[in-house]
Amino acid sequence: MEAGELGRKISNQLVGNTGLFYVCYELSKRGWNCLPTTRNARGVDIIIYDLDGERKFTIQVKTLSKKNPVPFGSKLEVMADFVIICAEIFSESPKVYILKGEEVKKMVKKMVKDNRVSYWLQPKDYDRYRNRWEVIGKGY
Repeated sequence: MEAGELGRKISNQLVGNTGLFYVCYELSKRGWNCLPTTRNARGVDIIIYDLDGERKFTIQVKTLSKKNPVPFGSKLEVMADFVIICAEIFSESPKVYILKGEEVKKMVKKMVKDNRVSYWLQPKDYDRYRNRWEVIGKGY
């Protein structure tokens, strides 16, 4: 299904939910137990742990219907071990970019317009992190 195929705009909530569950699906295929957190709450989106319960990580998911800059809001809050960007989420092959939280903090751009601050990650900055699942590893 393409965004807008139903004849109307797909809500941001549906876009976000689709990305969240797509990431859970991909992580589960790699042996991780996935616990999605409460949607639209501040903080991380997914907690994962390996099959032995010895390794645990937190993940923040950013979902886009197209390959666009990723918004991080008016305060730069990257609380997770990993940030996973899902672009073109409604295509047959969504594009997935896996970054460590520290990498995002170093690359994000601060923009000021009309005295309003916002933080963004540009596609040219995250493009090289495509399908970098090995930084998370396997859960089994």
